Formats: sequence, structure tokens, C-alpha cells
Amino acid sequence: MDHSIKTKQITKKKSKKSIRYYWPFLVMCIPGLAYLLINNFLPLAGLTIAFRDIDYSIGIFNSPWAGFKNFEFLFATDSAWIIFRNTVAYNAIFIVVNTVAAVTVAILLNEVRKKVMLRIYQSLVLLPYLISMVVVAYIVYAALAADTGFVNQSILKPLGIKPINWYIEPQYWPIILPLVNLWKQVGFLCVIYFASIIGISSDYFEAAILDGAGKWKQIIHITLPLIRPTIITMFLLAVGRIFYADFGLFYQVPMDSGMIYSTTNVIDTYVYRALIKIGDIGMASAAGFFQSVLGFILVMSTNLLVRRVDSENALF
Repeated sequence: MDHSIKTKQITKKKSKKSIRYYWPFLVMCIPGLAYLLINNFLPLAGLTIAFRDIDYSIGIFNSPWAGFKNFEFLFATDSAWIIFRNTVAYNAIFIVVNTVAAVTVAILLNEVRKKVMLRIYQSLVLLPYLISMVVVAYIVYAALAADTGFVNQSILKPLGIKPINWYIEPQYWPIILPLVNLWKQVGFLCVIYFASIIGISSDYFEAAILDGAGKWKQIIHITLPLIRPTIITMFLLAVGRIFYADFGLFYQVPMDSGMIYSTTNVIDTYVYRALIKIGDIGMASAAGFFQSVLGFILVMSTNLLVRRVDSENALF
């Protein structure tokens, strides 16, 4: 009994010492925890909006329950299949193309030895990511405008090809949108992969050079396997947002042209246009809740698949 009492006393003393030692770090955690609570947990109460028939005269939380009525408008339109197809298909293309391009650019940046040139290249690659989508939309318009656009006037016309009215021809946008997204997003992804690559110990590459391995073999057998955890993590995060679309990309870049809705209309733009006409925030909340649930299911399913194939690189 005496031994157990002494053990408890020692444990209490250690806990008190640890609290005294770590209290500055605990205080430093308060702003982050407060932000997490305010930004991530308190808004969860707003999920009830998705299941209410909002009546502003009596207040949001006093409005009557509507069940799943607010979710019906996502599937009521005849173009529901096109909307979901565009959202998933575009995001799937973005994930594959952007990942391949970002990894490739990161590997090329790693081969630059002059620090000045490396900084210049990094800045040039990252710059499009920092540009507002509104500005990007006008850059694209300057390139694709029917009468004064760079593509029609400086490329197609000298080649004797008839100018194309890009904003009424839907068949071109499944190529245009991925290219614009690639140009804008590749810099951010590239920085993440580049950070992973420069974290690889040089011993691996020195040993490979001694064994006679060239650059290609070093990339295949050293670089790619060692940055695979980062690639998988970014892939899982992207899969979680596969039912979300970049509103600026799909609304502002095509200039909201109704002639090309068949290849540019996605869940987010459809909800926005519906809300302009209806003004029901319950429907918007229902759409966001639906997208979140589907994203959660996809992340869990994909992570389960990754864990079965390669358990070490799964998120959890």
C-alpha cells in the first residue's frame, strides 16, 4: 500500500512539473484552438438549415423542418446528370493532370543548381496561383475573344483557319478549362512536391551515381518512391473535394455563357444560378451538406483502398 501511495505522489509531482514546464506551449495553443472552435465546430449548428423550410419572419432556427425537401432541387432538373458528370469528370482530370505536371515541374526544379535561377523559376511557377480568378478570366478572354483574341488573330488567322467563337462552342471547353486550371494550380502543388524532394537525403543519389544509375533511374527508383506518401496525401485530399468545383473557374472564365452550359455547368454554378432566382438558403445549405457527405465517403473509401494496398502510406 505504501508503495502505491508513493507512486501516486510521484506521478502527481511529475504532472505538476510537466504542466509548469509546458504551460507556455499550452497558452500558445489557445489562439489555434479558438480558431478551430469558431471556424470549424460552431458552424456545424448551421447544418440544420439544410433540413428546414426557412422563414425569416420567425428566424432560422424556429423555421419548420422540411426533411429532405431542400435536396430535391439537385435532382429535379433534367440536366442533373450533366451537372454531376461535369463536376466529377473535370475534377478527376484535374487530379491526374495536375499531379503529373506538378511532380514533373518539381523534379525539374530540383535539377536547377543556380539559386538565383531557382528563385526566378519558383516565382514564375507560383505566380499564377496568386492571381485572382477574375483576372484569370479576363486573361483567357483576351486570348479567346472572337474579334480581338490572340488565338484567332495571331494564330488561326495567319494559318488560314476560320476564327472560332469560343464562347458559344461547348466542345472546346473540356480542353480549355483543364488547361487554365493546370496553369493556375500547378505552382501550389509544385511547391509541396518540391519541398518533399529536397527533403530526400543526398546519400541515396550519391549511392545511385556510384552504381551507375542515370537521372531517369534515380527519378524512378529514388525520387518517386520517397515522395509517394506526399502524392497519396494530396490525392486523398483532392478526392475529398471531387464533388466541389472551383466556382471562379467554371463561372467567371466561361463568362457565364449560356451556350456552353453543357460542358461548363457544375454543381456549384447550378446552385448559384438557382439561388439567384429562388433565394432559398436552405437549398444552398443542402447542396453543401450533400457535397460534404459524398466527399467524406470518398475519402474514407479511397483511404481504405490505399490501406489495403499500402498500409504505410494511408492517412489513418
